[in-house]
Amino acid sequence: MSAPPSEQSFAGMVASPGLAFGPIRLRFIVAAEAAAVAQGTPAEERRALEAAIAAAQARLSELIETSDPMAGEILAVQIAFLEDPELAAPALAAIAGGDSAMAGWRAAMNEQIAGYRESDSAYFQARAADIADLRDRVADALANKTAVAPPPQTPPQTDAILVTEDLPPSRFLETDWSCYRGAVLTHGSAASHVAMLARARGIPLLIGLDADFSALTEGAAAVLDAEGGCLIQHPAAATLERYRRRLARLRADATADAAYLDRPAATADGTAVQVCLNVDDPAIVEVIDPVVCDGIGLTRSEFLFYGDTGLPDEETQFRAYVRLLGWADGKPVTVRTLDAGGDKPIAGLTPEREANSFLGQRGLRLSLARPEVFRVQLRALARAAARGPLKVMVPMVTVPAELERARALFQEVVDELSAEGVEARLPPLGMMVEVPAAALAIATFDADFYSIGSNDLVQYVTAASRDNAAVAGLYDPLNPAVIELIGRVVDHGAATGREVSLCGDMAAEPKFLESLLKAGLRVLSVAPAALAPTKAAIARYTLGGEDA
Repeated sequence: MSAPPSEQSFAGMVASPGLAFGPIRLRFIVAAEAAAVAQGTPAEERRALEAAIAAAQARLSELIETSDPMAGEILAVQIAFLEDPELAAPALAAIAGGDSAMAGWRAAMNEQIAGYRESDSAYFQARAADIADLRDRVADALANKTAVAPPPQTPPQTDAILVTEDLPPSRFLETDWSCYRGAVLTHGSAASHVAMLARARGIPLLIGLDADFSALTEGAAAVLDAEGGCLIQHPAAATLERYRRRLARLRADATADAAYLDRPAATADGTAVQVCLNVDDPAIVEVIDPVVCDGIGLTRSEFLFYGDTGLPDEETQFRAYVRLLGWADGKPVTVRTLDAGGDKPIAGLTPEREANSFLGQRGLRLSLARPEVFRVQLRALARAAARGPLKVMVPMVTVPAELERARALFQEVVDELSAEGVEARLPPLGMMVEVPAAALAIATFDADFYSIGSNDLVQYVTAASRDNAAVAGLYDPLNPAVIELIGRVVDHGAATGREVSLCGDMAAEPKFLESLLKAGLRVLSVAPAALAPTKAAIARYTLGGEDA
């Protein structure tokens, strides 16, 4: 009788937290090769490539129809890539020179992928998987085959841990996740779109696994620790028991936290704290009772601007904002104007191929540069403000003049609507505080309220991307400089009687809560899943004599 296999642990990077148990399910990448397609005339090969690109676009559009807005945004960016004539230009030139459609397309795309992977930017490195997905989808259409397929000899398994090389976003969306408890990628990036999708769906995901397929066994029992950052193959009985206890504690904590969901948030010594909701997708309000929050502290209006129907018109936006006001039932609803650019490109709107898109034309900078688009959103917001307690804030403000230009433009559209006989109102106009220059000179900004965007603030203060593992130790929300800037904004708000909130990831992390409350913050805005844990963490904290 042979001895049982020894326990093996492989390190990886956490892209979406969680724990999972199950058999390993290996999925291999099977790429269509140039030799699989017979070469025709250059004209025939060109038509074949154009038809394949159109087929890939059609499939992505089909996926958008069945996806949530966040996934739709990601797929829309991929479609925009395929619509860009520059993407196929090198392949078409190769075809004119005598290459087959398959050979020309794969060579051209491989060159682009290599360029993305070699970039110094973590953002562009993360987009390499998206471009590889487009390469393979078009190649699939040329070869009339499926690019990602499991080994044919492997029977289906349920409750498994998926292990593959990489998982582009559209493949993620096509995967039946009812069969899997989590996933592991031997490549990938925490900044990738698939990592964002996994986090949004609560699917544990580990990337950059320190192992190749030869070290892993199909069907082997495994523990996916997407908290500590490892995949354990053939776990020993003691290891399994340790992780089962850990999972039980996590579930018990979640149950205890849930008891706070319906209660107003307050510290242990009775200081009230407002906990509002971040909304990425208006559909979320259909499954959340407004009683569990103090209103909507952040509506990311980008959800309206993605898709294959072009930029949203005034009526479409107006209906979306009124829907949120109706759900809130008298509680305030804060809408952030379009925050495009950076890691949120929009075809036909954001600049293409900026050297550093995070320091480029994004947020309010872009809106002011495209007033014909900005005015449409402001008109919709002014009309919605007449229907309920709407607040509007503008992102990526650097100097007071930007805020004043936005206010003047807002007043113009209110006056226009009134002249047209349309009911409208100028709502409170606030600003996101995420640029260090704005935080340092906060007293010079005449905003009605302030909302600290901790994600970008920390990134810009520390000059470290939160999605780059190489500098993860520098991206520290508790860096004294970050805390000092937060305190400066809170103090100014208190001195002038203006509300200050925080709507970034710091608000949803209990380990940062003490510093935020000590700084004087009393309004937080978090994702739906963080409402209960945040309220529970607030209830465990005692301010003592710290409250002003």
